[in-house]
Amino acid sequence: MTVKQLSLPELTEACARLGVPGVGLWREPVQAYGVEAAAKLVRDAGLAVTTLCRGGFFTTADGLDDNRAAIDEAATLGTDTLVLVSGGLPPGGKDLGAARERIADALAELAPYAAERGVRLAIEPLHPMYAADRCAVSTLDQALDLAERFPASQVGVVVDTYHVWWDDRAPAAVARAGAQGRIHSFQLADWTTPLPEGVLNGRGQIGDGCIDMRAWRERVDAAGYTGPIEVELFNDTLWTRDGVELLEETARRYAEHTL
Repeated sequence: MTVKQLSLPELTEACARLGVPGVGLWREPVQAYGVEAAAKLVRDAGLAVTTLCRGGFFTTADGLDDNRAAIDEAATLGTDTLVLVSGGLPPGGKDLGAARERIADALAELAPYAAERGVRLAIEPLHPMYAADRCAVSTLDQALDLAERFPASQVGVVVDTYHVWWDDRAPAAVARAGAQGRIHSFQLADWTTPLPEGVLNGRGQIGDGCIDMRAWRERVDAAGYTGPIEVELFNDTLWTRDGVELLEETARRYAEHTL
């Protein structure tokens, strides 16, 4: 999504040339290209699919069927991690606790199905400003409370700097998740203000905002995470730029501010 202006062939070619070893894919462009064709494209480029995004949105009536399809797509792509954006309140709803229990019920249905296909479910907490409409899970502790009902090999969490940097309990939650082997994905995006209208596409380029990326990387390292690190930027201004140049800039920023 950081460079969604690139086609999948353009993306894989640029990543391979820059030495980026893997790519996190989103379902919509993969479905448009063809799931099996996308799997072959990435494989032939010598890359790994780090995660597939996204499942979740368990407040919709057809959520389970769509999530089973997402799990199947992840397995075809060769990734072991499906990222879940769990969904907010149902229409007219006001009970966040009930919404989280609905998420737990969905996980109970989906976790065994995913495990049979070698796919882990990774609950991503989103910043509280998204609690009503996109994700009732707002903190790493809330995500872990849900994940801990299931084996760590089946359900874990996503640590996304954009969503958790503000929470003074998040460092302890990272350690808690690491001790259980539940950090299934680590994503980077910076926090810049003012946020745009609608707030969704306001993630800042690494180094442009107020998040200490190196400190977060060191924190996740200390928790025992050794998996891939993704940069995931939703930003309308960045999407107007040349995609290859943006990818090159992102790789430089990652090295400068994270390593």
